[in-house]
Amino acid sequence: MDSLTTQPSIHLRYVKQMHPNEALFANEAFYLAFNLKDPDAMRQVWSNSEALLCLHPGWPALIGREAVLSSWDNILTNQNQGQVQMYEAQAMAVPNTNGQAVMVICYEQVGSSVMVATNLFVTENNLPKMTAHQSGPCGDPPASPEPVANNNPSH
Repeated sequence: MDSLTTQPSIHLRYVKQMHPNEALFANEAFYLAFNLKDPDAMRQVWSNSEALLCLHPGWPALIGREAVLSSWDNILTNQNQGQVQMYEAQAMAVPNTNGQAVMVICYEQVGSSVMVATNLFVTENNLPKMTAHQSGPCGDPPASPEPVANNNPSH
C-alpha cells in the first residue's frame, strides 16, 4: 500500500463571495419580517450556524441564538410595537473576510425617532444570513422619508 492511499482525503468546498446587493436584499427581508411581525420570517433571516449578537436600544447585549430570537419573538408579538421604516441603506464588504461578510448601515424611522443601525450578514449555505444587529439613537440623521405612525417606539 503506498502512502497516498493512507492519507485522509481533502474535500474543498466552494463558498461564493457575497455581493453587497445580496446583503441589501437580506436587510430588506429583515425589516419586512419586522414590520409584518412574522417570527418565522425573522428566524429565516438569522444565521443557524454562527454566533449571534443583538443590541436593541436600551437593552443589555443579547448573545446567542436563543437570547436573540427570544427578544425578537417578544418584540414581534408586542401589539404596541409600531412599524419601522428603514432608509438610506449602504452595504460594504467587511475587510479580510474574503467576501464572506457584508455590513449594512441604515437608518430606522421609529415614530418620530430616528435610529442608526448596523446589520452584519455572513454567507451560510451560499445565502446571506444575519449574525449581528445593533440599533441606537442618531443625533443628526439624514432626512427621512415620510414618517411612519408609531405610538410606542420600543425598538
